Amino acid sequence: MCHVVYTGHFQMSSSPAHLRRALTLWDLILYGVIVIQPVAPMSVFGVISDRGHGHVVTTLLLAMGGMLLTAISYGRMARAYPSAGSAFTYVGQEINPALGYVTGWSMVMDYILNPLICIRWCSEQASNFAPEVRPWMWAIVIFFLFTGLNLRGVKTSARVNALLATGMGLVVLAFFIAAARYIFGNPHDGFAFFTRPFYDPATFDIRAVMGGTSIAVLTYIGFDGISTLSEEVENPRRNILLATVLTCLVIGILSALECYAAQLVWPASQPFPNSDTAFVDVAKRAAVPLGWVVGLTLIVANFGSGMAAQFGAARLLYGMGRSNALPAKFFGAVEPKRGIPQNNVIFVGVIALVGAFLIPYGLGAEMLNFGALIAFMGVNLSVIMHYYVRAQEKKLTNLIPPLIGFLVCLMLWINLSRPAQILGAVWMLVGIAFGAWKTRGFRGNLIDFNLPPD
Repeated sequence: MCHVVYTGHFQMSSSPAHLRRALTLWDLILYGVIVIQPVAPMSVFGVISDRGHGHVVTTLLLAMGGMLLTAISYGRMARAYPSAGSAFTYVGQEINPALGYVTGWSMVMDYILNPLICIRWCSEQASNFAPEVRPWMWAIVIFFLFTGLNLRGVKTSARVNALLATGMGLVVLAFFIAAARYIFGNPHDGFAFFTRPFYDPATFDIRAVMGGTSIAVLTYIGFDGISTLSEEVENPRRNILLATVLTCLVIGILSALECYAAQLVWPASQPFPNSDTAFVDVAKRAAVPLGWVVGLTLIVANFGSGMAAQFGAARLLYGMGRSNALPAKFFGAVEPKRGIPQNNVIFVGVIALVGAFLIPYGLGAEMLNFGALIAFMGVNLSVIMHYYVRAQEKKLTNLIPPLIGFLVCLMLWINLSRPAQILGAVWMLVGIAFGAWKTRGFRGNLIDFNLPPD
């Protein structure tokens, strides 16, 4: 599901010293839920089902466990760097600038792939509404809309975001009601029917479940954006950490309930017409008109998220260009009239459009997680360095949770599909080769972290 609003990491602020601490813990949780979205698992439901042999609920709950530990690490690093809010900075400052660069490069792939899979998903679903317009035509239209709006500096206000989240919440509620009517209005084979979404002995395979879990991580990506609000929060040392963890918990439970109901409506033993848009078919089975409502809702959600992700990717490239990690003349340039990294917006848009023609949705989602999980591993290691290795008092509570978080993310990363690993590795090698060339074997200064605030 392409739902991550990444712009928070690099939000422009002309006077950060004067930001008013007005946000409460509830405000932060609401923000996190809006960023990740109440319909988070719907777009990727069919892909997870195929990869996990139907155990979608189990994969979501396992992914939630790993993401909760990483959420704690993000919250703790937000205490140490209350205005940075980026794995790129955390790793570069705490471990090594070269590893910070590698982490930033993995995040570039993560950020660029988000609008790519959004274009792919929206174009396929839009063609269901207008079959006479082919998906590739919709992809071009969506590309121009994404890029054109971002070049104009259009951004969704918090009020509109809240309105959209409310609308999505109502759609989720309607789905629960329709699913309950369908499930209890049709015959089933007793208690086992209700436990198969968690464990089906006929299809359970631990490698398949771990592979599905590596994709299910996509449901949670975006919780790290909460850390960027550190300067505007009441009691940030407490509330940032709590909000990050509680947001993961709320999204995880809601996602598991949505997919549990979906698996009861459409058992895993029955193949989907199209795995990429499987949840829409589930909603149609529950109530035909609801299928169209869910489809339209997901198009709107994916469109908004993809547009925001494109600009977020452009801002990440700008941050790396400005810090001299990428060619500053191109990536560090800002269009003076609107104050927008125009080159980067167009660059990301073109890559997303071309990639949408070449990369299937499922593969794109796994490649996105390839980069995200590298960043998550880096953040967990940064916590160990900051709070354990560099600390005068060595507390196991500062070592064990981030170490487990690192190992969980590593395990999920290893269980990504072979094509995703190969393509992700190629991306990483290109970035490392560029960094090595730029610094003559990483002997020079790769990144300048001493930059003025955005």
